[in-house]
Amino acid sequence: MAYFRSFPQVEYDFGDDLVQDRFQNIAIYADVVDQVKDAVTLYEDYYILPDERPDQVSYKFYESTEYYWTFFLANPKLREFGWPLSNNAMDIKARELYSDYVITTLTKLTDKFKVGQTITGLGSGATATIKERNLDLGQLILKGMTGTFNNGETVSSVNANGVTETIVLKSIDQMYNVAHHYENADKEYVDIDPEVGPGAQLTTVTWLDRFRKQNDAQKSIRIIRGDQIRAISSAFHKAVKS
Repeated sequence: MAYFRSFPQVEYDFGDDLVQDRFQNIAIYADVVDQVKDAVTLYEDYYILPDERPDQVSYKFYESTEYYWTFFLANPKLREFGWPLSNNAMDIKARELYSDYVITTLTKLTDKFKVGQTITGLGSGATATIKERNLDLGQLILKGMTGTFNNGETVSSVNANGVTETIVLKSIDQMYNVAHHYENADKEYVDIDPEVGPGAQLTTVTWLDRFRKQNDAQKSIRIIRGDQIRAISSAFHKAVKS
């Protein structure tokens, strides 16, 4: 990629190799990006359209695809989270990231069903291992599940002391469909009593909802004005080379 040619090369030892290799020192980017970014005072706002790529936006504004990298320079959220995904790609990615099954229960979990314990559905015969716990929401994140747990069934587990523990399974679903948090009418996070549940006044925000919101937030960016792009690009490359 031509963009990286501006970065100076350094000698580096990879593993136990006796011969050093030369490669672009892209770490220097972190040292100069804010300096160049803060020198830019003339921007215009832009909302990324569905399926629009960085090179396409660059051509739309500058009649050249080579300035795509300036969007990441001017927008820290793009550097941190990447270019926003299309709706279809976003749903696919969310389902990949949050594919674990999650049990929700109103049974108190603070003193039972610890990470690493094997659980069994007494009605379904399904089994799984507890991977994580979210005590604030009464959730158990599972791994290695076999069979299908039933909503409303009793689930048992034998703890490290050989004592059988039980909970009542309220619901089970993949993580992207379960609550990440709850919000009130003002869109504020609200803590709940996990032994009571959220009640009808709160809105459930699932992991998929949260992922979509984060992705949508990345679509509003600022663009370096066309009459400034060449000067800013030149200043950046000089800073990198110095």
